[in-house]
Amino acid sequence: MANRGGDRGRGRGAPFSGRGVGDRGRGFGGPGRGGGRGGRGGGAAHSSERGGIFSPGTTANIDARLVDGSDTALVNSFRSWNLNSATELPLRPGFGSIGTEVKLRANFFPVKIPRRAIYEYDVSIAPTAGTSNRRVKRRIFQLAEKTPEWASNGLQGNVAHDHASKLVAASVLPQPLMIRVLFFDEDESGPTKNSKEYVLSINFVQNIDTSHLLNYLAGQEGYRGYDILPIISALNIILAAHPNRTTAGGGVLVGRNRFFFASAAPPVSLGGGLEALRGFYSSIRPTHQQLMVNVNVCTTAFYVPGNLADAMKTFGRASYGARFTAFAKGVRVKATHLGYKKTVKSVTNLTPSQHRFDCAELKGVVSVESYFLKKYNIRLRYPELPLVDVGGTKANLLPPEVCEILPNQPFRGKLSDECTSVMITAAAKWPNINAQTIMSAGLKELGFRTGAPALTSFGINIGTEMTVLPGRILPTPSLSYGAGSGPVEIDKASWNLKRLKFLRCSRLTNWVVFCVVDNGRDEFNGPNDPELKRTVDTFAQTCRSSGMAVDPHSAVLYAKLTPKEQDDSVRSKAIDDIRTGIKAGGKKPSFVLVILSNGDKHIYSGIKYLCDSWLDIPTVCAHAGKIRQEKGQLAYCANVALKVNIKLGGANHSLDKHSMSWLHKTPTMLVGIDVTHPGPGSVKGTPSIAAVCASVDIDFSQYPASMQLQESKKEMVTNLAPMMVERLELFKKRNRNKLPDRVIVYRDGVSEGQLLTVVAEEMPAMHAAFRKFHTATQKYMPKLTIIVCGKRHHTRFYPTDEKGADQNGNPKPGLVVDKGVSSVFGFDFFLQAHAGLKGTTRPTHYYVVHDEIGFKADELQTLTHQISYLYARATKAVSLASPAYYADMACERGRCYIHKLLHNITNVNLNMVNADQEVMKEAEQMWHNGVSGQMKDTMFYL
Repeated sequence: MANRGGDRGRGRGAPFSGRGVGDRGRGFGGPGRGGGRGGRGGGAAHSSERGGIFSPGTTANIDARLVDGSDTALVNSFRSWNLNSATELPLRPGFGSIGTEVKLRANFFPVKIPRRAIYEYDVSIAPTAGTSNRRVKRRIFQLAEKTPEWASNGLQGNVAHDHASKLVAASVLPQPLMIRVLFFDEDESGPTKNSKEYVLSINFVQNIDTSHLLNYLAGQEGYRGYDILPIISALNIILAAHPNRTTAGGGVLVGRNRFFFASAAPPVSLGGGLEALRGFYSSIRPTHQQLMVNVNVCTTAFYVPGNLADAMKTFGRASYGARFTAFAKGVRVKATHLGYKKTVKSVTNLTPSQHRFDCAELKGVVSVESYFLKKYNIRLRYPELPLVDVGGTKANLLPPEVCEILPNQPFRGKLSDECTSVMITAAAKWPNINAQTIMSAGLKELGFRTGAPALTSFGINIGTEMTVLPGRILPTPSLSYGAGSGPVEIDKASWNLKRLKFLRCSRLTNWVVFCVVDNGRDEFNGPNDPELKRTVDTFAQTCRSSGMAVDPHSAVLYAKLTPKEQDDSVRSKAIDDIRTGIKAGGKKPSFVLVILSNGDKHIYSGIKYLCDSWLDIPTVCAHAGKIRQEKGQLAYCANVALKVNIKLGGANHSLDKHSMSWLHKTPTMLVGIDVTHPGPGSVKGTPSIAAVCASVDIDFSQYPASMQLQESKKEMVTNLAPMMVERLELFKKRNRNKLPDRVIVYRDGVSEGQLLTVVAEEMPAMHAAFRKFHTATQKYMPKLTIIVCGKRHHTRFYPTDEKGADQNGNPKPGLVVDKGVSSVFGFDFFLQAHAGLKGTTRPTHYYVVHDEIGFKADELQTLTHQISYLYARATKAVSLASPAYYADMACERGRCYIHKLLHNITNVNLNMVNADQEVMKEAEQMWHNGVSGQMKDTMFYL
C-alpha cells in the first residue's frame, strides 16, 4: 500500500524489504492537483525510456474462446446449479456490460497440456542435519543429478523437482528408490574420504491426472469445487525446471516462482552495498477453456560482490543508525586468507583491536588484529569494524575485510529510504518497456520460447503471444461538494479543489502550531519568524477558503531535538523533547499542526504514537520545506486541509445524488479490514496488527477504526467479532439508533489460497457480531457481502490502441476486466480505478467470497469503482476501494505504536523458551490500549 509503514511485511511498500518488487504498478501516483495522495500508479520510470502502446499497429484479435459465447453459456448454466453459500464461494452471476469497450493484451500465455498422468514423489534426505539450509539441499540435488543412479533409474530427462522435497516424473519410477550422494561444495574438486554421505529417498505419493484440470477449465459442474492445486503445483515445478536449473544459465530463485538473471539487464546500483537485478515471475493460472502462464518482470535487491568490510561501511553510511547485522546476517562469504566459504551468522560487538584470545601458536594472548598481522602478514585496514561470526555451533570470528561476498545473493533485509528511492526508479518501467522485456528476455530466460527440455518431456507447449481480451472503461462518477462550490471537473480520474467547498465543514479551534527543530535546511527561525506567520496564515486561509471555520491559533511551540545518536536509532530522546515541548504550551490544545524539520520516519512515528496513545491530541504533520515554499504552497496547504477537516469530523466530498442512489436505497455500512505483519528486521515474535474501519455517515466519508494486536504473522483477524461490534455500535449511535440493513466488507491482504478461510473463520465472526444486536422481539440479520481485494498479483493489461490507452500506454482509469484471465467459476474482476502516472499500472483483483445482497456484475463493479473516488485524502481516484485503503492506513498507524519492535529493539531476552509471549507482553505495554480517548471515534489514522 501507499508506504505501508516502511518496514512492513508482505513486501508491500517503501522502504522495501529485499524481497523484491514487481514493476511498481502500485507505487505513488503523485499529489492531486488540489493536493492529496495520488492513485499509487508507480515510481519514476527511467528518464531515457518513453512510455507508449505496446506493439502498436500489429493485429490483435480477441481469443476465440472469449467471442464464441461459450463463457456466457457457462455462466447462464450456473443458475441451475445448487450452491451451499455457507461453505462455497459464489458463482459468477454474469459479465458486466457497462462502459466503453476496449481491447487489451494481458501478460498471460496459453499453455497446452496433454491428458495424461504425472507422477508425484516425495523426496526425503538423510541424515537431516544440515539440510535445513536451502543452499546445501540444492547442492545435494545437483550432485544427485550427476550420479549414475540418477540416469539408470530413469530420472535423467524424465523428472522435474523443486530442489527441496517434491519431484514429479513423466513416467513411473522404480520403487523403492534411493540415490546416494557424497557431498562436496562447488569450489571443491571432488569428494574426500571425510565427505558426508546423504541418501535421497524418493517415494511415490500419487498419480496426478491432468484431465481433471482440463475438465475444470471447461467448467464442468462436477469440478466446481475440485482441488486443482496439486496439478497446478506440479505444472509450476515443471515450468520452473529450466530457469531453476543448477547448470550454466540458470537463474537465482527468490521466494516462489521468481527467477533473477544477471543476463536479463545490467544491475542498477542501489548504494549501501546493494544492487537491483531484473528477473521474471511465472505461474500457471486456470482460465475459461484455457490454461495460462502469467509472466511478469520483477526487481529485487542483491548484494554487490566484493569485500564485506567495504560493503558494511558503505551500508553504514547509507543507513544511519542501522545495525551491521541487518546487512551482513545470512550472507555467504569466502575467507580470503584460507579460501573456505561460510555464511555470516551474526555481527558481534567485538572488534579486531579489542578482542583478545589465547593463541598457543603465538605463545600468548593476542588481539585478532595482531594475530592476522603475525600469522598471515595481513595488516587490517579497519581494526575498529566489528568481527563477524561465520561459525556453526562454535563461534568462528573473522574481520570482515578478509571476507569476500559471493555473487548471486539476494538481500533479504529492509532497504534504507535512499535505497528504496533508487529501487522504485529501477523497478518502474513503462508498460511498453515491460511488455517488450517479457516477450524477449522473459520468454527466453524462462525457456518458454525455445521449448525447454522439461517441457518437452511432459508434452507441454507454451504459446509465445500474449492473450488478447476485452475490457471496458467505466463511466467517471460525478462528485458532490459543499454549497457555493463550482463545478467539479474530473480529468484522468483527478480534479482540482479550486472554487470547491468541503461537503461538511469542521471547526478548527484551540489549535497550536508545533515546530520541530532538527537541523533541517528549511526550518523556520523561531516562533517570531515572519515567514512562519505568513505560512500559518496561508494555511488557515486555505482552510477557510474550503469552508472551514478557523479560529486564530493560540500558540507557536518549538522543540529543539536531541541529535541522532548511534545507540538511539529510533530517536527516543527526541520524542521526549517533543513531549516536553507540547506540554510547555500549558492548556491542552484540541489540535496540533506539526511542522517537521525533515522526513525522519522515527520522528513522525514517535509523534503519532505520543499524541494518539498518550496525549489524546489530533495532529497533522507538514514538512517545513513544502509548506513554506511559495511554488506549490496553496496545493500543499489544500492537501493538509483535507486531512484536518476529515480528522475533525467533517466530510470533504461525496458522490453525487445519482451515483449515491444505490447506497441510499437502504441503510448500508461499508467496511474495510486489513492485517499488517512484522517485516524483515523486526524482533522475532512481534505481533501483527488488525484493523477494521467502517462508515458511519450518509455521505460515506467518516470511517472510524478499531485496531488490535494479534498473533505474529497471522492473516485472519483473531478478535474480529468484538471489533465489528464496535463499528456497529458507532453506526447505530450516529444514525438515530438504527443499524445497517446491508454490510459490505472489502477485505484486503488475503491471498487466493485463503479465500475459503475467510468464509470459514471471519464470516462466522461477523455473524456473531450481528447476534449481539438481537432483541427479545427481533433478530438482527443484515445482508452481508464480502469482497477480497488482491494487489499482490502479477496481472498487467496493455491496451492495443489509443482508444483504451493513456499517454504513457497504460489503460485509462476506470478499466474493468472480467473475462479472459478471471476465474472459471467464481465472481471476480480486475479494476483499475486510478490513473497510473508512472511505471506500469497494476489493477486490483476483487473476488466475491460471500454475497447475500445478490450483486449483479455491473452493480458491484460500478459501486467499487465509484467508492474509489471517495478517499478523503486525495482529489483523485485511488487504486483500492476506499474502505480497504482506510483499513490499510489504520494498520500503518498501529505500527507507530510498536515502532521499536519493528526496528529490532526489545528488552526481552530472546533466548528464553517463552520469548514470543514476552515480546507480545512488551508490545501490549507499548500499545497502551491504542487510541482510547476523544480521538477513538474519529479518523485519527489519516
